[in-house]
Amino acid sequence: MEVMRILHMNKGNGETSYAKNSTAQSNIISLGRRVLDEALKKLMMSSSEISSFGIADLGCSSGPNSLLSISNIVDTIQNLCPDLDRPVPELRVSLNDLPSNDFNYIFASLPEFYDRLKKRENNNKAGLGFQRGGGGPCFVSAVPGSFYGRLFPRRSLHFVHSSSSLHWLSQVPCGEVNNEDGVLITANLDNRGKIYISKTSPESTQKAYALQFQTDFSEFLRSRSEELVPGGRMVLSFLGRSSPDPTIEEACFQWELLAQALMSMASEGIIEEENIDAFNAPYYAASSEELKNAIGKEGSFSIDRLEITPVDWEGGSISDKSYDILRSKPQALAIGRGVAKTIRAVVEPMLEPTFGQNVMDELFERYAKIVGEFLYVSSPRYALIIVSLVRMV
Repeated sequence: MEVMRILHMNKGNGETSYAKNSTAQSNIISLGRRVLDEALKKLMMSSSEISSFGIADLGCSSGPNSLLSISNIVDTIQNLCPDLDRPVPELRVSLNDLPSNDFNYIFASLPEFYDRLKKRENNNKAGLGFQRGGGGPCFVSAVPGSFYGRLFPRRSLHFVHSSSSLHWLSQVPCGEVNNEDGVLITANLDNRGKIYISKTSPESTQKAYALQFQTDFSEFLRSRSEELVPGGRMVLSFLGRSSPDPTIEEACFQWELLAQALMSMASEGIIEEENIDAFNAPYYAASSEELKNAIGKEGSFSIDRLEITPVDWEGGSISDKSYDILRSKPQALAIGRGVAKTIRAVVEPMLEPTFGQNVMDELFERYAKIVGEFLYVSSPRYALIIVSLVRMV
């Protein structure tokens, strides 16, 4: 699977597009706002006056969320500077995603983004008589490429943000490596009937996924350590898990249910079961300990804050530890359809090359029903990891 080519959300503005089905990701951005604001405040307070402030949003995707995080960052900086009695710096904003991302959608949204900044500046001048909270110039550019490698010049960034992206891997993990006559041989994962880690996955599959995450995340940290100024900060939020066990429900059950939908189609001869055996998602829900180990081993960053927040499958916050919702059957099925649309907008481009575009409607109709039935008897959750890092001097 060529992850660089197929790892993108559904493009455009149609009914199955990411633009129309990304409310859950928007909710996750909102959940990270407090940590983001805190990190920016600490950065601004600890640094001398910055004339040109470098910002990067990694894995920006497309649709309405692509400019949401940047809007939040710009607003926070513009609000902080007057309180610190310093002018608002010029802002260099870089939006990053893989080359296959729908950047045209983002470019078409930029005039509205700039108009909003201009209106804010005019309102502040009219209401207060001076430019409190106004902005210096804001320059937005797109930087296509994988964030598992260098993207920016050395020490050009002050703040890096990423939401709902770092659970995606740079490649599908390979199976165990055997040395035969001095030649390294890699094999496909032995994960029959599944498309991600599950209770029935062999230990070798679990280890392969964990190793791929460690490799990728370590490279991510190494690259950002070169690009951030000393004292620069990152706020990263992505799906993970609250337990060392990678097969717990919060880490993998959305994939387990999708595998059930695929297997039901294979049993009817609609798709080939061997294609299911061959497909594995380039995804990993890491634990906080795996995260800490990778950060400590790389050595360029200190952890300022690390939180694990439970969220429901619609991206809503769960504050009660005994979270358990009773739903009527119609309610559960309706939510299931919504969840299936969200998942489809994200994973359909990955599935099409293996299973064919012509079976996607049928697949996600089945998936919606399976998810709805599951939501009727259970209250599943994701574990959202939010980590705030400081580039050590």
